[in-house]
Amino acid sequence: MKILVIGASGTIGSEICKALAHHDIIRAGRNGLDVSVDNTSIQSIKDMYEKIGKVDAVVNAAGGANFASVSELTPELNERGIESKLKGQVNLVLLGLDYVNDGGSFTLTTGVMMDDPIRMGASAAMANGGVKAFVKASSIEMPRGIRINSVSPNIVKESYEKLEKFFVGFDPVPASRVALAYRKSVEGAQTGQNYEVY
Repeated sequence: MKILVIGASGTIGSEICKALAHHDIIRAGRNGLDVSVDNTSIQSIKDMYEKIGKVDAVVNAAGGANFASVSELTPELNERGIESKLKGQVNLVLLGLDYVNDGGSFTLTTGVMMDDPIRMGASAAMANGGVKAFVKASSIEMPRGIRINSVSPNIVKESYEKLEKFFVGFDPVPASRVALAYRKSVEGAQTGQNYEVY
């Protein structure tokens, strides 16, 4: 399979590439390992797809949101989660449909905060919940047998030391275990699922 992995140089993205290494991987990201893309820019997404052509699967492990308490969360701070984590992922699907082969797949990323809230995580949780709802609803009308799923990672061990103050009492999981859920989505048969790796 020819698989586009966006966010391929990140902690989870690099493990996804390892888990899918037996396929033909195209590694995308802001710094462009094979191709560069800014998922907050519609034109950048279009340019990426035009450059790489047809693929069998699109996997996204990129997208950010600002951490702020609700009393300090401004519309401007909230916009990052909307533009990157939510709209960025949705646009990868909307603009990528014509580039995914029949029977191919999209795999997006949500996250534990939508199910297990943390302080300062409302913006990220909102974006994650939106992605999960989009995946579930869009799965019933994806064309040409294309599947769509999302993966909801817990905080990963590799990032826990840096983010422990936000995820007090959480039991972090290895990024390699999270990557298996992406492999399940790409190589499996299910659609409309949100694979929780908690």
